[in-house]
Amino acid sequence: MTENEQQVAGLLLAAGGGRRLGGRPKALLEHRGRPLVEHAVGVLRAAGCTRVHVVLGAAAAAVRERAELGECVIVENPAWAEGMGSSLRAGLDSLAGTGAQGAVVSLVDQPGIGAEAVRRVLAAFDGSTSLAAAAYDGVRGHPVLFGRAHWPGIAATATGDQGARVYLREHREALTLVECGDVAQAYDIDTLDDLRHLE
Repeated sequence: MTENEQQVAGLLLAAGGGRRLGGRPKALLEHRGRPLVEHAVGVLRAAGCTRVHVVLGAAAAAVRERAELGECVIVENPAWAEGMGSSLRAGLDSLAGTGAQGAVVSLVDQPGIGAEAVRRVLAAFDGSTSLAAAAYDGVRGHPVLFGRAHWPGIAATATGDQGARVYLREHREALTLVECGDVAQAYDIDTLDDLRHLE
């Protein structure tokens, strides 16, 4: 285990209700015979995250029942319907009491992003002031890596579906982009048409 893996926790945002999918919670969509949330946790673990916090919201009880989330810390976000920002705040808050010096944040609805992309972003960690993101042909995407020093600022600006977008825009000079376009595809499962990406 590298030092980065010990210091950086995985944070999976999996609270969405799948509004454009007819109200099917994204965490429970099936991928390779198991709930999508399980696949996403497996990616973080394969990349080297020994501590993984999973933020649940829509259908949280059903997700707990159906998905094997083993050693994960489950964080329930009662305000999940407000958007991704509230889930990011809940996740960072859950990590505040741990020894983690950074968090690599991934989204449950991006199964085209595998462990190699997460590993590359994880490798950009060099302390609590680290700020990095995967890029796809130069365009910023997920996963993103937030050193602990950035957590309060991110939490203060994470509203609605913005997540950390505003914060990252304001701190772009400090942001390291890690090209991952050769090893991952950054599509989202947002609409019924996107379900074709699931196996």
